[in-house]
Amino acid sequence: MRQGFIRAAAVTPELKVADTAYNGEKIREYMKETAAAGAKLVVFPELCITGYTCGDLFLQERLLSAAREELLKIAACSRSFDAVYFVGLPFAVDGKLYNMAAVVAGGKVLGMVPKTYLPNYSEFYELRHFASGAGMDYMFYLQGEPVLAGTGLLFVCDDMPELKIGVEICEDLWAPNPPSTGYALSGASVIVNLSASNEVAGKADYRRSLVSGQSARLVCGYGYAFPGEGESTQDVVFSGHDMIAENGHMLAEKRFACGVTYAELDLQSLLADRRRMNTFEVYDRLVNVNFRLTVTETKLTGAVDPMPFVPKDRCARRERCEEMLTLQALGLKKRMAHTNSKTAVIGVSGGLDSTLALLVTARAFDMLGKDRSDIIAVTMPGFGTTDRTYDNAVKLIGCLGARFVEVDIKESVRVHFAAIGHDMSSRDVTYENGQARERTQILMDIANMQEGLVIGTGDLSELALGWATYNGDHMSMYAVNASVPKTLVRHLVEDYADTCGDKELCETLSDVLDTPVSPELLPPEEGVIAQKTEDLVGPYELHDFFLYQVLRFGFSPAKVYRLAKLAFADRYESDFVLKWLKTFYRRFFAQQFKRSCLPDGPKVGTVAVSPRGDLRMPSDASAGIWMQELEQLQ
Repeated sequence: MRQGFIRAAAVTPELKVADTAYNGEKIREYMKETAAAGAKLVVFPELCITGYTCGDLFLQERLLSAAREELLKIAACSRSFDAVYFVGLPFAVDGKLYNMAAVVAGGKVLGMVPKTYLPNYSEFYELRHFASGAGMDYMFYLQGEPVLAGTGLLFVCDDMPELKIGVEICEDLWAPNPPSTGYALSGASVIVNLSASNEVAGKADYRRSLVSGQSARLVCGYGYAFPGEGESTQDVVFSGHDMIAENGHMLAEKRFACGVTYAELDLQSLLADRRRMNTFEVYDRLVNVNFRLTVTETKLTGAVDPMPFVPKDRCARRERCEEMLTLQALGLKKRMAHTNSKTAVIGVSGGLDSTLALLVTARAFDMLGKDRSDIIAVTMPGFGTTDRTYDNAVKLIGCLGARFVEVDIKESVRVHFAAIGHDMSSRDVTYENGQARERTQILMDIANMQEGLVIGTGDLSELALGWATYNGDHMSMYAVNASVPKTLVRHLVEDYADTCGDKELCETLSDVLDTPVSPELLPPEEGVIAQKTEDLVGPYELHDFFLYQVLRFGFSPAKVYRLAKLAFADRYESDFVLKWLKTFYRRFFAQQFKRSCLPDGPKVGTVAVSPRGDLRMPSDASAGIWMQELEQLQ
C-alpha cells in the first residue's frame, strides 16, 4: 500500500442458487485465498450470498434470514484478514427488500449500499422483488453494532487516505447517471461494481467499454465482479466476466471461469490527475435514532384457517365458485375465438380435474354461442381405469351434450412398450408415464384432425408438487385449471352440482366428488382404485395450506409448520404434518422444471405458478436451507 499502490481482486465464486451455506463457505475460502495473495480490496458479484437467479425465492423469509446469517459469518471471518470485502445479498429494511452490497472489514459490517437502478426489461424482473435504494440514508444494528445503509456512503481507509471507495451494483453503471459519478465527485478513487449481468453474444464488448470508459471519465480505479458457473441457466447464462480497470486502461480481465482476477491500482497517479480538477462535492447524511426490543415468541390466540383458498361462509363460497368458473370460461372463450378453433378436445377420466375442465369448457362454448357437440370429450381407458370412473365420464359427457369419443389405449401402449423393450410386469414410472403420454398424443392428434384446442385439466396443487407426467398430462394448448388448487376444485364441482338443476348430472358429479383422487395408471384391485394420490404425496388439504403460506407470504418452513400444527390440530399429529411438509418442499423445488414450461392458462386466484406471471423461480435452485430448517423442527 506504500506509494499509493494497492492490490485489488475481483472474484467469481462457485455457487449454488439459494444455497446460502454453500455460497458463504465459498466466499470465505476466497477471502482466505485473496488475503494470501496480498489483495487488500476484494469485490464479489451481485447477490452472491444467495445467487442472482433466485427469482421469487427472494420473497421467502427463510432465504432472507439465511443470507443475513451468512453475512455475519463473513464479517466474523474478515477479522482474520487485512482487507476490505464487498459482498452482495438481498436485505430487508423497513418492510422493503433491497439488492444490497455489504462492505466488510475487521470483523464488522461497515456499511451497506443499495442498488439504485433496477432493470425491469427483457430478461430482468428486479422491480418484482426489490425496491430502489435511491436516496436511502439509514442506520440499523447488526449484533448490537450500528451499520449505515445508503447511497451516499464512501468507505475511507484511515491508513491510506488515497483509498476512498464508492459502491454501485450492476445496472447502476448502465444508467444515464451512474451513482459512481457522484461518488467520484465526492472523492472516491476506486469504484467497485457487484454485477450479475447475463451474457449474450456481443455484450461483453459493450460491458468492457462501460467499465473502461467510466474509469476514464471519473479518473478512478474500477473493480467489476461477475457471476459464472452455478447461477441458474433456466433462461440466461453467466460468463464470469471480471474486470479491473484504471483511468481508461483495462489492467486485468477474465471470462468463462470461476476464480480470482488480480491487479494493482496506482491511486497516487489517479489523484495527481484529479488535482487538476476542483469539482468534488460532499454529501450531507442523516443519522437515524434506533431502539431495541427483546425478541420473544408471540403466543397465537386466534384461529388459523386450514383451508385458506376456500371461503368459510357458504354464501361467499358459492359466489367465489361462480366467479372463478366464469373467469376460467372467459379465458378459454378468448383463446378459442383468437385461434378460430372449431372444437375443444378434452380427455375426460371421471376424476375431479377433468370434470371441472369439462364444465368450464361447456360454459365457454355457451358464451361463444357454439354447439356443445363441438366439445370432443375423449375417454381413454387404460390398465388402471375402473368401471366407476369410466361410467361417470360417460354419463358426464352425455349430460353436458359433448361429443363422445372413446380410444382404448391398452393395445397401443403394449406395442410401444414392446418397441422400447419395457417389461410389462414392471409397474414402474415408465409403465405409468407411458400411458399418460399416449393419452396426450391422442388428444393432440385429434385436435389437429378436428381443428381444435386441447384443454388442459391439471390443477394448481398438482403443479406445485410436480404431480404430472412431463409432456403427458403436463401439456395442453390451454390449461383452464392451472391456478385452481385441489381443495377449491372440489368446491367448484360441488357448487355446480348444487346449482345445475339436472338430477342426473348432479348425481354424477356427486359420485365424482366421492371418488378417491387417482391418476389410475396402475391396475385396480378387485375393481377398486389401487393408486390413491393422497396416500403417495399426502393430503391435498395440507399441501394447499403449505402452498398458500409459502407463495402468498413467503413464510419460512418453521412458521408454516407452526401455523399448520395449529390449523390441523384436530386432524393430524405434528409428525404427520412435518412429514408432508418436507415432501412439499422437496417436490416443490425439484419439480420447478415442469412449471417453467407450462402452457397458457388463466389466473383466477391470488396464488399461481405460471413462469410468465406469479412464479419466476429458477429450475435449478437448491432446497438446502429450507430442508435444513425442516430437519431442525419437531
